[in-house]
Amino acid sequence: DIREAAAIGIPRDGDSEGEQVKLFIISDNPELSEDEVIAFCRQGLARYKVPSKVEFRASLPRANVGKILRRQLRDDQAV
Repeated sequence: DIREAAAIGIPRDGDSEGEQVKLFIISDNPELSEDEVIAFCRQGLARYKVPSKVEFRASLPRANVGKILRRQLRDDQAV
């Protein structure tokens, strides 16, 4: 159900140091939920790699050559 995805590190909630994973998804299934994606990731990924947040988008920012611009995704989170 996921057509494209990109992951970035964002600051952890609260007082703890470090980062947590945020996943940006373009999905073909409008009924796909954040909980379903996280549960699927828990099946095959190490605990620290499992996203804590998921954001569904219509598109991902891209460079002229088609590469996903993760820096722009991070900058969008700071706003």
